[in-house]
Amino acid sequence: MRQSGTTYYYRDYTDDFVESACQNKTLPENYRWIHRNFFYRLISVVLYCVILVFALIYDTFVLHIRVENRKSFKCARKTGCFLYGNHTQPMGDVFGPALYCFPMRMSAVASPSNLGIPLIGKLLPMLGGLFIPDSLGQMKKFMEAVQYHVEKKRCIVIYPEAHVWPWCTFIRPFQATAFRFPVRYNVPAYCMTTTYQRRKHGRKPKIVVYIDGPFFAEPGKNKREQQMELHDRIYACMKSRSQTGTCEYIRYLRETDS
Repeated sequence: MRQSGTTYYYRDYTDDFVESACQNKTLPENYRWIHRNFFYRLISVVLYCVILVFALIYDTFVLHIRVENRKSFKCARKTGCFLYGNHTQPMGDVFGPALYCFPMRMSAVASPSNLGIPLIGKLLPMLGGLFIPDSLGQMKKFMEAVQYHVEKKRCIVIYPEAHVWPWCTFIRPFQATAFRFPVRYNVPAYCMTTTYQRRKHGRKPKIVVYIDGPFFAEPGKNKREQQMELHDRIYACMKSRSQTGTCEYIRYLRETDS
């Protein structure tokens, strides 16, 4: 694997290397996840179309992304699905999945800190942002919103690593908590693994995104066992895909390893 010479040091997998202007932002108690107003929804559709065009240009000419096996989403168009990915591109991870799962519409589970992103942050709720609640009192409304998007047969994106590590080439350990959703709503799960490949020209690597799935919960097991089994299969798949990378633009080392 070719290495660029840039090294980041971390103490724990929860370290942040990309911070927004409002890193500690919380949601107000009266925050609304579902908007049924006609004009709000109309503006949402228009903005989403604009973002699709922007994502196509950005992914093609800036990030040089190639997507493998996007056709596997075809069988999820009638049910909706959950899509799990490694979190390595601050901008690409926001917009890219909208292209990968098209013509399904994308929603994404995200931290409230993303609302602090300049310009785009305030538009994220209209684009399908499902912001994680800050209190147990808000959890019911959040779960109602997740169910709403499932019923709309959308692709709901989750980054279980939680923190963006730019250009990271390995899959960080993540908890099985987020895998309760496809079990609860009985819809397929997919994974997308962003890998970095050597380019003949240019300093930055090209990006290859692998789509794998569908993964279904194993019948005959209780919900917790199904959740763990989905986690294990998807983690193993993503880890295997990540090993196909051939370029390490930024290297990550534990401080004790230095």
